[in-house]
Amino acid sequence: MTDDSGRPIVAELGRAETPQEEADRKAEARLRRRARQTTFNLVLALLASLAVVAFIVLVVVRPQAIEMPAVDYRQAARDAQPGFDAPLAAPALPEGWRANRAGPKGEGDEHTWQIGFLTPGGEYIGLVQGLDADDRWIADQTADADVTDRVDYGGVRWTTYDRREVRDPGNLAYILVAGIGRSTIVLGGTASDAEFAALATAVAEQLTAES
Repeated sequence: MTDDSGRPIVAELGRAETPQEEADRKAEARLRRRARQTTFNLVLALLASLAVVAFIVLVVVRPQAIEMPAVDYRQAARDAQPGFDAPLAAPALPEGWRANRAGPKGEGDEHTWQIGFLTPGGEYIGLVQGLDADDRWIADQTADADVTDRVDYGGVRWTTYDRREVRDPGNLAYILVAGIGRSTIVLGGTASDAEFAALATAVAEQLTAES
């Protein structure tokens, strides 16, 4: 329907638009189109950002988070034993414990043995065994920490170094040290007291029986 001038009558107005109303309507329509386009562009940008984050997580972060394969530390100890004059610590442990590394510590150093244990609780305890070790060696292994207590595990007296209140203690948040025969055993890591006790007991019982 049109008016006398041939212009279409707008139903909402009941008459034809004035030139100004028509201009305003077209301007508002352009603004709505721009707003929709802006929203669409923002959504596309967000999706692109999420895709980049997903790529980083899958390609970069995930490979770094993959755990090292388990190591047969008892077989490694048997292989290394000929190079040592005392039994190497390689205790039998219950299910849930595993090692991610095992071998002589330091290239060419045949007097120090180490194992890295991952505990059932998902924590870490490193075992270092030195032969005929002196106080300086112990200080190096314990990051010059102060003695905090002494406890008995497996019939052996262990000296404790509790560094859990230290800012960023790394993998030496808690340490146990004991002398068994010619060996000095250092256990250091982030595990619970109960897991430290379990490993210390197993080590003490094994080396006491074999010494």
